[in-house]
Amino acid sequence: MNVTDALKARKSTRAFLDTPVGREKIEKILSAARHAPSGTNAQPWQVAVVTGKKKGELSAGMEKLFRQGDMGEMDYQYYPVKWQEPFKKRKITCGLQLYSTLKIARKDKEKRYEQWVANYRGFGAPVILFFFLDPVMKTGSFLDYGMFIQSIMLAAVEEGLATCAQAALGQYPELIKESLGYDQETILVCGMALGYEAKEAPVNNYRTPREDIDVFTSFFD
Repeated sequence: MNVTDALKARKSTRAFLDTPVGREKIEKILSAARHAPSGTNAQPWQVAVVTGKKKGELSAGMEKLFRQGDMGEMDYQYYPVKWQEPFKKRKITCGLQLYSTLKIARKDKEKRYEQWVANYRGFGAPVILFFFLDPVMKTGSFLDYGMFIQSIMLAAVEEGLATCAQAALGQYPELIKESLGYDQETILVCGMALGYEAKEAPVNNYRTPREDIDVFTSFFD
């Protein structure tokens, strides 16, 4: 598979099979992704690969907090406090596509709530990756991390696996760090579900639109 095909094939998968992913396959993906660029070759990424009993414990812990009304708080501000156009419209369109595909009406708050809870289970994926950053590192390392995470997702496509990078998995950093033995000062960047796609699941059969390049590109001679 060439890079362009992998870029087009990658998508945010929200329903996975419970088929286990072998450690050797995960290591192969991470071994490829480690070649991602980073400023001064700092390679700021630290990855926790969580499966089995530990994955179940963490998912249950996050879900419990959420159901108790604790919305959590990420280690950094991921989204804008006040959305503006054109980003607001894109965000709304993304949500509408998800719920319309699942045939969940806008007024059906219970089903919307349960769909959100599925985030904390990694949408049923057998593997969750958590990405950590040393607190000494600054904004540039988030750019490095983005390239590293994208590299993981593209390498996963080549291995016949699906992914979903999730800010929601960074919502309860204190719980995650305590459970996995990371220092509380460490920054939890986000998480990622990894596994085999449940291809027949309706939620996996839509694609969010992308703007044409003339919307975001200017050429200068």
